Amino acid sequence: MSKQALIVIDIQNDYFENGGIPLVNPVEASLKAGEIIEHFRSKNLPIAHIQHVSSNPELMPIMVEGTNGVEIHDNVKPLDGEKVFQKHYPNSFRETGLLDYLKENDVTELVITGMMTHMCIDATTRAAFDFEYKCTVIHDACASRDLEINGKTVKAEDVHHAFLAALEFFYAEIKSTEEFLSA
Repeated sequence: MSKQALIVIDIQNDYFENGGIPLVNPVEASLKAGEIIEHFRSKNLPIAHIQHVSSNPELMPIMVEGTNGVEIHDNVKPLDGEKVFQKHYPNSFRETGLLDYLKENDVTELVITGMMTHMCIDATTRAAFDFEYKCTVIHDACASRDLEINGKTVKAEDVHHAFLAALEFFYAEIKSTEEFLSA
């Protein structure tokens, strides 16, 4: 029998306006993630909140412990009793208790939301698939940002869709909040 869990990755203040590394449309993504969280809460299914904490503030001066930027955004604040895992790498499984938590709860399917599509969503989804989880990424509950390579700027929307397209090719189903909630 299948059992779902929700993974809410890095929806933290540094990704919002006036944060250390603002993304494109973080508020909209966080509100959609909030809808998914409420769905999981109503069904009493496991929710794992992931919080990135910089392991080297000199190299990565965002998500620094003790700052407002590292805090999980109010739109998706964990309730008492909901699991929060701190991580230092893009992959939410690396050096965290996430895998053990999912195994303890007999989870077979993951629903993934959060930030950033091109980094932690991608790394975590691929790792989850390798751990044999069936994955669904909620595309409008994720956010990305403009990236640069070879002197060219790649717009956040294109970054977001390119990474989702790559994940959908093999690693995950990609759904909107509405598609997921109406299924």
